[in-house]
Amino acid sequence: MKITLEKGNKSYEANLSQPLDISIPLEAGDETVNCFYAPRMQTWPVVAGDFIGSTKYGPVNFLNVKLNPHGNGTHTECVGHIAKEKYSINQSLQNFHFFAKLISVTPTEMENGDHVILKEQLESLFEKNEAEAIVIRTLPNKKKKMKTNYSGTNPTYVHHDATQYLVDCGVQHLLIDLPSVDREEDGAELLSHHTFWQYPHATRENCTISELIFVNDEISDGLYLLNISIASFEIDVSPSKPVLYKLNRVYNISPR
Repeated sequence: MKITLEKGNKSYEANLSQPLDISIPLEAGDETVNCFYAPRMQTWPVVAGDFIGSTKYGPVNFLNVKLNPHGNGTHTECVGHIAKEKYSINQSLQNFHFFAKLISVTPTEMENGDHVILKEQLESLFEKNEAEAIVIRTLPNKKKKMKTNYSGTNPTYVHHDATQYLVDCGVQHLLIDLPSVDREEDGAELLSHHTFWQYPHATRENCTISELIFVNDEISDGLYLLNISIASFEIDVSPSKPVLYKLNRVYNISPR
């Protein structure tokens, strides 16, 4: 199924039968991505009397699931992640399709050993009003990102000046293949989170950050249609499934 989309004075076509999944599967156990010392995702069958919710013992699988969305896999969060007031992802994310640009960035190594995405790097890759969403793939891009335990490793993060640049460019949805846009330990300042949501003075209630995505190397940088799917959680975050659809420019040929 193909659809045509308009952006400014340009037309694009997207093939909805060719999705590019950029989420990391949620799995129980130790062999999957994890961060911030979150307990691992767990599943176990409901037990009620003689009933056991597993097809090993009965007619159906009927499993409990225990997880931490921020720490166990791909997730999308709203300003409720840092706000004193209650904001839920279910109320904040009301639209689910966006023009997005995928970029690849090699983080800059700082004098203190941190690896950081800087404003000047983004300035050369993303322009004002180019897209509503930005998808950032960090380089080198290794599949071990899908299995890494980031806890205590001081992963790459985004400098708050770079985040402000994205806000100034009109970005409403930021997706990245890191545990957080902020430093793992930053004295609880969370500068990039606060900057992105402009909290608390000009709060951007309908903007989101998605973390722990994975964009494989077969997906090239460029413009895409982005779909963000979430569960209807009335908390600040939900496990999510961001999917890209390649956009092809449509050129209308006027009759002579």
